[in-house]
Amino acid sequence: MNHDESLELQILATIDKWVEQELRPIAKEHDQADEYPSDLVEQMKALGLFGATISETYGGLGLSASTYAKIVSRICEVWMAPSGIFNSHLIMANCVERAGTDAQKEYFLPKFATGELRGGIGLTEPDAGSDLQSLRLAAKKDGNDYLLNGTKTWISNGIHGNCLAVLTKTDPTVSPAHRGMSLFICEKGEGFTVGKKLKKLGYRAIDSAELIFDNFRVSADNLVGGEEGRGFQQVAGGLELGRINIAARGAGMAKGATTMALNYAMERKTFGKTIAEHQAIQLKLAEMSTRAAAAELLVHQAASKFDRQERCDLEAGQAKFFASEAAVQNSLDAMRVFGGYSYSPDYEIERFYRDAPLLCIGEGTNEIQRMIIAKQMVARAG
Repeated sequence: MNHDESLELQILATIDKWVEQELRPIAKEHDQADEYPSDLVEQMKALGLFGATISETYGGLGLSASTYAKIVSRICEVWMAPSGIFNSHLIMANCVERAGTDAQKEYFLPKFATGELRGGIGLTEPDAGSDLQSLRLAAKKDGNDYLLNGTKTWISNGIHGNCLAVLTKTDPTVSPAHRGMSLFICEKGEGFTVGKKLKKLGYRAIDSAELIFDNFRVSADNLVGGEEGRGFQQVAGGLELGRINIAARGAGMAKGATTMALNYAMERKTFGKTIAEHQAIQLKLAEMSTRAAAAELLVHQAASKFDRQERCDLEAGQAKFFASEAAVQNSLDAMRVFGGYSYSPDYEIERFYRDAPLLCIGEGTNEIQRMIIAKQMVARAG
């Protein structure tokens, strides 16, 4: 075993212990109450999760995407929401580390790594989701600053975070539209307010919010890369890591749902034997475990290519698409294994059933993923 493998095992053992001792006991209560897990966030800071993929040069853990994906999966086998608290934050950090100026890296990345500055990425607007080119939030130059006006919605960490990478329109006249987009790192201040907390079917406890920018002033020094018109490409690069994260969540949830179904099937008895002995249940369990294993392998493939710095939008798209659908199907199959008890909040499978569909929507809908996959197939064959 080499040093990297030994280190990964140590990290995963620490995460497993934390998940069992700190996360599992509070998941049900916080989900049902839609209560933000403040104590968990402080523990995440101590564990270094807010700097998981940030280079050690800037105080992060410098973990590979492969190790990071395994951490996410382990957490999501039990409760998906906490992974969102550091995932969108790390997409923001990844954008700065890949595309930021030296001054931006030196100022922001150490603060991101400790969680002193913590937040996420502001893309979605009321009329702009998967179609980012239709976004409207405007950034107009004003001396050495920019004034931001507009609204973002469904922003993770929007309430409890204090910093956001915001995609804006700096030139609404240029064609194609993506050439007029720029990315700014915005620390909360006057003119940057939370409109409302958004209620959700699942993915509770993590804050999702509407954010309003009303003549919010941000320094030109916070324009990522120091040059207008590059925001779309900067964000697109960060989304590869985001999609690997979503895929890792899906793989973890697919495995978690399988484990819950298996444990229940081995305890529940009907007609004089455990339901795990009934062929109909066995068929479901076999399909669920195979689906979860395939999702895990697709995540590993995408993360490995990312770590080798190879283009992986095809592989990340495949992993995100398959693993998220696996989470949805496995949570539904597990509901059927649990029968009537699946509708009770006393059994945590109902949370998986509510949480999983988000994975098919976030970081680009699965309809968009199919298009990305097909386009890359054609491009690579050409």
